[in-house]
Amino acid sequence: MKFMLNGAVTLGTLDGANVEIAELVGPENIYTFGLSSEAVINSYARGDYDPAAHLEADPRLRAALDFLVGEEMRATGDVARLERLHAELAHKDWFMTFPDFADYCATKARMLADLGDEDAWARKALVNIAKAGYFSSDRTIADYNRDIWHADYAR
Repeated sequence: MKFMLNGAVTLGTLDGANVEIAELVGPENIYTFGLSSEAVINSYARGDYDPAAHLEADPRLRAALDFLVGEEMRATGDVARLERLHAELAHKDWFMTFPDFADYCATKARMLADLGDEDAWARKALVNIAKAGYFSSDRTIADYNRDIWHADYAR
């Protein structure tokens, strides 16, 4: 939300605040990718998510994961933490990031291609700036109070 106020065009999964951003700016002014929240919830309910299957099916995903423990990252990062992250993703991937990888790559490529049209990109950025006011703290706090807190306070 803070980024959109400065003209950033969102590249993200369609969950959390990105859902509200997409509704406000329209699908032509945001780049979303990946599974829906419902698909993730249903997979958790079925217990059928297997990160290893995604790694076996997509060599680019395997390369991206292995980059975490490759020479370049080991030279600059905390090796124990990198190895722990690699193992967590390879065996658990709690946030189900692997199913989104191919769609992320395609969406990012489309976004980068769109960036080449400076006028169209500027319009996207301006729409994001113009719609960012919805996320003001005054509105958010008023909504929380109306929906959750029900506090009686003077305005």
